[in-house]
Amino acid sequence: MPRYMLSVWEPAERARFGGYAGKEEMLQAFADTGAFNEKLEREGYFVFADGLEQATTATVVDGLGDEVVISDGPYAESKEFIGGFWVIEAPDLDVALRLAAEGSKACRGKVEVRPFQTEESFKALLES
Repeated sequence: MPRYMLSVWEPAERARFGGYAGKEEMLQAFADTGAFNEKLEREGYFVFADGLEQATTATVVDGLGDEVVISDGPYAESKEFIGGFWVIEAPDLDVALRLAAEGSKACRGKVEVRPFQTEESFKALLES
């Protein structure tokens, strides 16, 4: 079954309670997201999910040159960064999109859906 990554995007500048209006909304979103995770597990879609610390905690490692360069902060300068994600298995993109809509509502954030690269998609790329 195809795998998809559902990435939750959030503002780069987090308020005290992340992107939530207050503590109560944040706690409700966590509860709703937990219930969504349980649904994914119960229905056989769940592979892995987690939240990420703020993008400012990132470290970028560039090993492309003769010497490794390590720098603090996110790689890209952006107004939004990935705040968390789900990895799911779904029979097709339509199911993945439906689940992403449910996840978006639960966590109160925009969700990007991307399929994982498969052997077939890689072979098609090489043949084009």
